[in-house]
Order: sequence, then C-alpha cells, then structure tokens
Amino acid sequence: MNPASTNKFLIVLLSTLVATACSSTGPEKTGACPEMEAIATEYVIGAGDTLQVFVWRHEDISSTVPVRPDGRISIPLVEDVVAVGRTPTDLARVIETQLSEYLRTPKVNIIVTSQGAGNQVQVVGNVMRPESVPYREGLRLLDAMVAVGGLDEYAAGNRSKIVRQIDGRATECQVQIKNLMEDGDVSQNVRLYPGDVIIVPQARF
Repeated sequence: MNPASTNKFLIVLLSTLVATACSSTGPEKTGACPEMEAIATEYVIGAGDTLQVFVWRHEDISSTVPVRPDGRISIPLVEDVVAVGRTPTDLARVIETQLSEYLRTPKVNIIVTSQGAGNQVQVVGNVMRPESVPYREGLRLLDAMVAVGGLDEYAAGNRSKIVRQIDGRATECQVQIKNLMEDGDVSQNVRLYPGDVIIVPQARF
C-alpha cells in the first residue's frame, strides 16, 4: 500500500472510530417512546429529590441524601447508586443487594421527603411558553402541550422528541406534535413520566 493510500485508510478509520465514540455517549434513539409500565403506579424518583434511606438496626448507615444532578446517591458503604427512574422500592432492593457484601440480610426502606425538579416534565424549544409542567399520574403529551400554550409559529412540531431517563440512561424517541394537535392523531399522545424533556425544534427555512 503506497503512502497516499495508507493515509487515506487511516483518515477513514479515525473518522469511523470518532463517530462510534460520539454515538455511544449520546442518548439512545428509539422509534417508539419506551413505556415504564412496571413503575407507573408508584412514585418515580427524580433528580433533586431528597431521600431518607433507613437501614434497619444500622443508624450509622442510615442517611438523608439528595439525588444529585447525575441521578445518583451515595450512603456509607454504597456509592454512586442510580436513583433517577427507579421507585423507592426498587432502589431499596438495589441498595440491599450492595449492602449484603458487608451486612447479613440488610433491610432498607426509602422515603421521599421532598421532590425536586426531576419530577416535572420540561418543555423546551419552539412552544409558546417553554416551562416545566408539574407531573401528575396519567399525564400525556397533549396535556403538557396545552399547559405551555402549544407550538409557536416557527415550530417543526413533527420533528419533536422526548428524552427519557430509564435506569440512569437517556433514551430519545420521536413524536409528531403537529399531527397530534392539528390532525388529532391520538397515536402521538404518548404517556409522560417524571423527568421527561420534550424538545420542539425550529423549522428549517
């Protein structure tokens, strides 16, 4: 292989590796918005919440901790546990598993003492009033859009997306808000969950 061909091959290889690395750190993209039915009837922990982690018979480990912006918490003996996107019951079982390396049959209870912004739905981009919408059970996309006044005149509503945290990983799905609001396409009226971010881009001119 001559030097010119070698250089060309290395450039192509480097470009491929960079593209792969970049794609692995961004949100995972999916066609349909993933449901979270397993936790739909129980409170879902969000960033900014304050949690009381009670370890039975171990007051020295029991703690009241905030959920950090990265979605994790830390208590004595257990560091950097993903809390966002889990229910208090699910998180308690995860902590019990990790504590079992140090304690015999640990019992953990978790109480949410205050809610943070992570338990709201954020609507950003080309809408009339970009803002956070308080989450309530059964909240859907149309409810959130009505709350912010709908799309503005520059919105590319059918290129909108929802970014959702599942087990600490961002997952991105596409939604056609224009079809929902103007044509009544109820298939786009997806269920929303605490911490969802609805992003409405600007139309290309």
